[in-house]
Amino acid sequence: MLTGDNPVVTARICLEVGIDAHDILTGTQVEAMSDVELEAEVEKREVFARLTPLQKTRILKALQKNGHTVGFLGDGINDAPALRDADVGISVDSAADIAKESSDIILLEKDLMVLEEGVIKGRETFGNIIKYLNMTASSNFGNVFSVLVASAFIPFLPMLAIHLLIQNLMYDISQLSLPWDKMDKEFLRKPRKWDAKNIGRFMLWIGPTSSIFDITTFALMWYVFAANNVEAQALFQSGWFIEGLLSQTLVVHMLRTQKIPFIQSRATLPVLLTTGFDYGDRRLYPILAFRRDGWTGAAAAQLLPVVGSDITELLSGGARNEALLYQTLWSMVLMLSEGALMNHSSDKIIALIFLLMSLLVLLLALWQIVL
Repeated sequence: MLTGDNPVVTARICLEVGIDAHDILTGTQVEAMSDVELEAEVEKREVFARLTPLQKTRILKALQKNGHTVGFLGDGINDAPALRDADVGISVDSAADIAKESSDIILLEKDLMVLEEGVIKGRETFGNIIKYLNMTASSNFGNVFSVLVASAFIPFLPMLAIHLLIQNLMYDISQLSLPWDKMDKEFLRKPRKWDAKNIGRFMLWIGPTSSIFDITTFALMWYVFAANNVEAQALFQSGWFIEGLLSQTLVVHMLRTQKIPFIQSRATLPVLLTTGFDYGDRRLYPILAFRRDGWTGAAAAQLLPVVGSDITELLSGGARNEALLYQTLWSMVLMLSEGALMNHSSDKIIALIFLLMSLLVLLLALWQIVL
């Protein structure tokens, strides 16, 4: 507390608001101290009385010299110099005009908790900006790295330009809601500094790591599904496109928190809606498309992570159980009816896995509805 009032009045006010005022330092004592002595005293005292405007500024500068970030709250003409020199000057809407002009923040409500809310909102905004930059930089770098790896070993284009454009569009849509996402409490406990080098390091680490999923997909398409020649390049490109959509949407939830996504930290509803936009009614449309175009192992394989995400949503309580129940039942009926169209054993194995996972979704949904 820095005030121009006399020590007796100051001690009485401090007693009423719960500030320890047993050893008040006065302006006369401050004037007699050197800068070095004052820098030591400001670490020991909490209340200063009988101060002139310049003495208030001197105390602020002593605190700043000691490495503190100083905020000053005042409303009078005598507070203007300190409001100007503080790292953050805070005033109220009923303050003197010169005090308001010297301030960085003017409180419109008679509540200091507004400051806390503003700090938290600022940290949330900063955190969501960092999320977006990390996701975008690492994803783009990972895609470039994957394309370079594929181009070195594959005798055809691993993905068409239209695939990349659509994939980036869908990924950008899934990130549109990040400004409305929440931050973990651990992140909000202390201020963070902008550091471009951290983003670069994050990109160089996560980008190639995310490419592991792409390279694994390349190997599966090449060796398991025999998409290893120019005639089968459409199958290879479609397989990577599907995997890319699934993995990039999952990356949004993985990188938005340092905790376990969906379980320890769940995204806000806008984020869940935009990341789910990529799929639509994702369980039924692929099966109906297979019915029209014929079954392939790569096409059937995209159903497995879809059902896996349903299991995760049910376990975390993030799914609408009734809608999920009907969709799962309908998809299982379609899958069984289309079983006769499967010519390869690998397709039948994938279909069997899909049915078993769908059965688990069915049981979890029924269990949660009953409870």
